[in-house]
Amino acid sequence: MEAKSETPNQRAPLITAGIFLGVGLGGFLDGILLHQLLQWHHMLSSIRPLTNTANIDLNMVWDGLFHALDWVFTVVGLVLLWRAGGRDDVPWSSQTFIGSLMIGNGLFDFVEGLIDHQILGIHHVKPGPNQLVWDLGFLAFGALLIVIGSIVIKKESTVNSQ
Repeated sequence: MEAKSETPNQRAPLITAGIFLGVGLGGFLDGILLHQLLQWHHMLSSIRPLTNTANIDLNMVWDGLFHALDWVFTVVGLVLLWRAGGRDDVPWSSQTFIGSLMIGNGLFDFVEGLIDHQILGIHHVKPGPNQLVWDLGFLAFGALLIVIGSIVIKKESTVNSQ
């Protein structure tokens, strides 16, 4: 029996599912770790500081909307993964899937960090005297995840094409 040659197009459904799941799960990680456990910031904490009940309530609502969006990305990723699983032409690879999750998480960190921390300034990773360092570190971490995830996927592609 001859092995099928794999094309990048065949892996696209698995990669797309992994990216959507990575964005959703990356958002949940950010919300649970930075918003709830460490309580470093909330969605609007730079423009509506947690100094009174009204601002606390408003930040909680926006944190909830943020989590709802994370949930949507996660569900879309699961649906895409389910559909990819039903296709015989989609090669399954843990390495490709993990690389895709890393890209998705990195995209979340980079885009959210760029928009919310830098452009809109609605919150910062860790407000205070070194907030720019934390914000830039968050952007760098997101970019690093994207690069590493891409390398992981490319490495898998190189191995399969030999």
